[in-house]
Amino acid sequence: MRKLLLILCIFLGMATQAQETKVLIKTTLGDITVMLYDDTPLHRDNFIKLVNEGWYEGSPFHRVIKNFMIQGGQNADGRQDPGYRVPAEFKSNHFHKKGALAAARMADQVNPKKESSGSQFYIVQGQVWNETQLNTFENRYGKVFSATQRQAYQTLGGSPHLDGDYTVFGEVTDGLDVVDKIAAVKTGYMDVPVEPVTIISMEIVK
Repeated sequence: MRKLLLILCIFLGMATQAQETKVLIKTTLGDITVMLYDDTPLHRDNFIKLVNEGWYEGSPFHRVIKNFMIQGGQNADGRQDPGYRVPAEFKSNHFHKKGALAAARMADQVNPKKESSGSQFYIVQGQVWNETQLNTFENRYGKVFSATQRQAYQTLGGSPHLDGDYTVFGEVTDGLDVVDKIAAVKTGYMDVPVEPVTIISMEIVK
């Protein structure tokens, strides 16, 4: 009986881990689905709260840099964030591969704890890097990339120089082509798209 209960508990635990929250981001250029990591619970729960409140509805991707990332997060009425920060949740198994969902933040000079903005987020597009370039990043930024990171950055691509400085709390599971489409739009001053790219809505995927 005890063995049966133990197996049941293990099964339920595995089922829970496999049911990470997914969010459908509907934009004027297509849909993106992201999965929120359970081991970054502060960021997960905050993102879910904002989605449920409709914070992101009608807001733009206000900073777009090709081969780097697309950033959104301000409210449709222009507020940059809700007025609070989220403590950093750095995890070595979550890094800035293409499709990573991460939290933007203020610079170290005014934010030494590297706390995240209450609502600003970005999705990595990045680019593919070779072994020599990754070695240069390690030396320049004092980072050490794992074999998993190196493989991802040399095949899928990403933005490795951001690792360990910004919290990665999810990843794209569907719609990387839409990320590429948004990243390719023409931009002007301060990397703002000339033609607005808007988040129509976000919703929790059941």
